Amino acid sequence: MSAPTTRRVALLFPGQGAQRPGTATGLYHGHPGFRRHVDEVFALWGPEGDAIRADWLTDRPAVPLDDLRRAQPLLFAIGWGLGRTLLDDGPEPVALLGHSVGEVVAATLADVLSLPDAVRVLRDRLGHLADAPPGGMLAVAATPERVRPYLGDGVVVGAVNGPGQLLLAGPETPLAHVEQRLRADAVTCRRARSTTAFHSPSLAVAAARAEPLLRTLPLRPPRLPLFSCYTGRLMTAEVATDPTYWAAQPAAPVQFGAALDTLLATAPQVLVEAGAPHGLTALARRHPAVRQGRCVALAALPAHAGSRDADLVAVATAHTAVGGLRFQEGSTVA
Repeated sequence: MSAPTTRRVALLFPGQGAQRPGTATGLYHGHPGFRRHVDEVFALWGPEGDAIRADWLTDRPAVPLDDLRRAQPLLFAIGWGLGRTLLDDGPEPVALLGHSVGEVVAATLADVLSLPDAVRVLRDRLGHLADAPPGGMLAVAATPERVRPYLGDGVVVGAVNGPGQLLLAGPETPLAHVEQRLRADAVTCRRARSTTAFHSPSLAVAAARAEPLLRTLPLRPPRLPLFSCYTGRLMTAEVATDPTYWAAQPAAPVQFGAALDTLLATAPQVLVEAGAPHGLTALARRHPAVRQGRCVALAALPAHAGSRDADLVAVATAHTAVGGLRFQEGSTVA
């Protein structure tokens, strides 16, 4: 039997808005390795970790999953669990790229932060962001130039995810007004799953309050190539070890499209999203490198959440794509 082929793999980690009811719950019940990694994260949250897990695994959560108190911890836990599961038996990735809180996952896998310190940073961050004004995010199929006349009253371009793929962010009432105007002018848009105006000035003051804790933690240069969704470039040791960079993250604008361009210029063969194919996989599949067959983009979870077998098959497919890998013992599809 021939040995598995090792491919140049890049891992992508989604951010706010990627959470869905039932995401990865089938994998949690069916894959011991994934469950172990996710439970490690929940344990670091202390008693709140039990509540986060309970809300994730039920169809009637006490705290809605779109609330940042649930969305952010779950996106981190699921991203970490999937990333570790793919790495347990597989080759080291040639690149890591995360969107928003997904960059914290990527940085933790790259050893910029230890796992306990990453959870401390998220817990501290959420405590400060809880005081931020109500807001939201709006996905818009347009260029920054096209939407410029609609901006104002705190509504800004929060993310440029690719050509004609934007996220606007801002306080709830002005954002709703912008949404009405865009729809009236036949500009395609939809609400992102967020009750907070991430990547906008609305969060600047709250985000800055996280810097004192970050200055007490050891921040290390990335052990693996880590691309910044804020600079659009390969993350340098100077940036990775800068507490101000990490503190500003929730309020800073995202340049995911530029970061993906830079990553794909390094010629990975496979992009694997450590999540469901709702966001980053779709963005990657629009990129010329993927459309022309130079790279394959897939997700480690199925589009429809909640099925144990579908989750296991999706992870098995991702394992195969990164090098013909096998499940851990006890995690095969029944």
